[in-house]
Amino acid sequence: MAPTMVAVAPLVALALVTLLFAKYYFSPAPSRPTRSVVLLVLGDMGRSPRMMYHAQSFADNGFQTTLVGYAGSSLLPSLLSMPNFHTIPLTPPPNILLKAPRSLFLLTAPLKVLMQVAGILKVLLWELEDPPEFVLVQNPPSIPTLALVQLVVLLRGSRLIIDWHNLGFSILAMRLGKDHLLVRVAKKFERTFGRTAFVHLFVTKAMEEWLTKEWGLRGQKIVLHDRPPEHFRPCGPVDVHNLFSRLQPLLPKNVTSLVPKPNTTTSTTFTDLLAPSSISPTHLPTPHLRSDRPAVLVSSTSWTADEDFSILLDALTLYELEARKSVDRTFSESVRLPPLAVVVSGKGPGRRLWEAQVEKRRLGEGWKFVGVWCAWVEVEDYPRLLGSADLGVSLHSSSSALDLPMKIVDMFGCGLPVCSLDFACLNELVEDGVNGLIFSTSSQLAFQIISLLRGFPSSSDSAQLQKIRSKISERQQDWGTWSQNWDRVLRPSLIKGSRGVESELDDTKAMS
Repeated sequence: MAPTMVAVAPLVALALVTLLFAKYYFSPAPSRPTRSVVLLVLGDMGRSPRMMYHAQSFADNGFQTTLVGYAGSSLLPSLLSMPNFHTIPLTPPPNILLKAPRSLFLLTAPLKVLMQVAGILKVLLWELEDPPEFVLVQNPPSIPTLALVQLVVLLRGSRLIIDWHNLGFSILAMRLGKDHLLVRVAKKFERTFGRTAFVHLFVTKAMEEWLTKEWGLRGQKIVLHDRPPEHFRPCGPVDVHNLFSRLQPLLPKNVTSLVPKPNTTTSTTFTDLLAPSSISPTHLPTPHLRSDRPAVLVSSTSWTADEDFSILLDALTLYELEARKSVDRTFSESVRLPPLAVVVSGKGPGRRLWEAQVEKRRLGEGWKFVGVWCAWVEVEDYPRLLGSADLGVSLHSSSSALDLPMKIVDMFGCGLPVCSLDFACLNELVEDGVNGLIFSTSSQLAFQIISLLRGFPSSSDSAQLQKIRSKISERQQDWGTWSQNWDRVLRPSLIKGSRGVESELDDTKAMS
């Protein structure tokens, strides 16, 4: 039965497309709002930060903005408060397809795609009464979204913007191998339906050069590097205390046991409250950072194949061994290593396996200086977590070697020094020894963590950390925030491409 369904799927899709073409081709031209955009992401809307930032920038510029994707994680509160922003959730495929074993991938994938086709066309052609001026699509995934949005903009007279985050066929190649038939078909599909757009956006210069040369893209080509939004910034002791006061009940024992138990209910593993002084007894208690607190190392991930967290696990073992040596009484305070609280934020298929490996390593080796917490930190707390941390780690390796991890941009926005796994175009973001450190092996990562944290917290403002933080601040001033960069790089093309609404856009920005 299932193979028969797969065989007739193309015929059903062809018939549907024919009916849609007839409906729109022979119908009168529909009305169009002055400014409008639909952003399509074939994934969890709340886990697509770049698309949410796009949506907020469009809404800030007066566009009626609709974000289409799967419901799940929370959206940015600032986005939800905007009156000209709306969401339309897609109906997810049934669990039987989502939870099917990998051995059935070749059978379930076509059925999943067919359901996605029906859901996307239902939203973009029926539920949206007025045709949008722009349709912005995130790539990847490429199948079926690129073909569908090309059909939609043809039928509805919209203009297409493709935001190239990465290459879909390269991600598929990590699962099936680069020479697999499906990978070759996916590459041809992506090249065919991604070649033409009103605007092509790229996260790196390397991606723009490769796609322009290899695929001959047609349309405006704009490199729009990721930049942190305004709410990503370093946190002071008050913000750190407020964050961990809420998170303290969620911290696992292997993290809270890194330091002596707080003496009061107003203390956390990382912060404490100073009692009012005798001079000013009416003042409220003042939050401060504990002198015996662990250093906080933070990373974020979707737990996909392009991030090898075994590198971090091996580095933590090396850190544990070095930390034990450093507590010998013959060592001075300046060379001792602090307990290390590792927080890994994210959801994904590889999380449980890594958690099991951590627990096995922790119990087998008797870790005393390293604690690990894998958690999903909500969207409003994520920048606070980065702003409260002492060091960041990125294990993103890029399936195409043409994209850059947004997590590093977020960390830089919070003034957080980052140790990043090396790959081809990383130098567009991280300069080794200047605004971050670059490693290739677990031993290199361990050496970097150890060298940066020796003497923490009394030596937390060491020359190397201070130098890196200073350079991050300088780069941030040059880069600007997401909205500043978006207005400078992309907004002129949208004004030029809009149908006689330049003055209205300028008025909207002036009022905001």
